Amino acid sequence: MSVVMDFLGALRFPAGTFLINLAAMSALNFGLYYRRYHDKELVITSSLFNVFIFCVLTTLSAANVGMAAGFGLFAFLAMFTMRSEPLSKAEMTYLFGSVAIAVICAVNGKEPLLALIITAVLLVAVYVVDHPLILSQSSSAKVMFDRIDLELLSNPAAMRASLSERLSVNVLNYQVTQVDYINDMVKLNVYFRKH
Repeated sequence: MSVVMDFLGALRFPAGTFLINLAAMSALNFGLYYRRYHDKELVITSSLFNVFIFCVLTTLSAANVGMAAGFGLFAFLAMFTMRSEPLSKAEMTYLFGSVAIAVICAVNGKEPLLALIITAVLLVAVYVVDHPLILSQSSSAKVMFDRIDLELLSNPAAMRASLSERLSVNVLNYQVTQVDYINDMVKLNVYFRKH
C-alpha cells in the first residue's frame, strides 16, 4: 500500500481529495439520486463523468495548464450534451452536481479540508431541496392534445379547468411548448397538485 501511495505522491495525485470526491459522488449519485429516481443509466453516466473529470483536471493542474483548459473542458461537455438525448431538469442538475464535485475536489487538491466542507454543503443542499417531503404534493406531466382547440388556447382559465377535469388533478399552471398546425396537435407541460 505504501508503494502505491509513494507512486501517487510522485505523480502529485491528490489521494485525499480523490477519496473525498468518491465519497461525495457516491452519496450524491447512489445515496440521493438513485434512491429517489431509480435511474441506473444516469447514475453510471454521472459517476463516470465525475471520475473522468477529476482525473483530467488533476492531470491539467499537475501539468500547470491554466484555467482556460478547464473552461475548454466545460465547452466540450456542453457540446456533448447538446448532441445526446435530452435530459430532464433533475437529471441535468444531478449530472452537473457530480461534475461540480469533481471540479471542487480536483481544484482544491492540496486543501482537502476545503474540498470536504464545500462538498458537504453541496450534498446537504441537494438533500434538503430535493427531499421527497418538500413539494411532495406538486408534480408535472407532459400532455399532448390531438387537435388544436383555439378557444382553450386563448382562455387560460378554461384550459386549466379542462386539464384539471381530464387529468383528475388540481392544475396550478401549464406551459404550451409546441403548436403543430400540420399534425393538428398541441404539446403542454402541466404543473399540478395531487388531490
